[in-house]
Amino acid sequence: MTLATESSFRILPRLTDANRHFWQGGEQGELVFLRCRACGYYIHPPQPVCPIDFGKDLAPEAVSGRGTVATFTVNHQPWIPGMALPYVIALVDIEEQPGLRLQTNIVGCEPEQVRIGMPVEVVFEHREDRHGDVWIPLFQPHGGGDGGQ
Repeated sequence: MTLATESSFRILPRLTDANRHFWQGGEQGELVFLRCRACGYYIHPPQPVCPIDFGKDLAPEAVSGRGTVATFTVNHQPWIPGMALPYVIALVDIEEQPGLRLQTNIVGCEPEQVRIGMPVEVVFEHREDRHGDVWIPLFQPHGGGDGGQ
């Protein structure tokens, strides 16, 4: 899980005790979600209670960082000043659990190469922030920038 380069402006999340594991797991190259210790269900976004068994014994746990593109769109509109165009916004299904999805960007390939069902892997974009550095999880084609071919 390599680090993506800082290529454009990003709005950074506010770090809290509830989400720090997710936004800073990339420092160790890990995509980290909360997981219920009783039933094993991964929880994202973070919440204080497992939605399956209502358990409160939750702990951060790393996943493989692999997934597939569930759906995507290619953005050509300059909504955020400084954001390089075009860019791909995608929902990625994380392989460890059905329904565990992230809204993210696909990087490391041309937008025309992205397709539904494409295998992808996490990469992290490190951003320094005075409130605490963050590692933004992005996804690239599995095995690098070949479009998954």
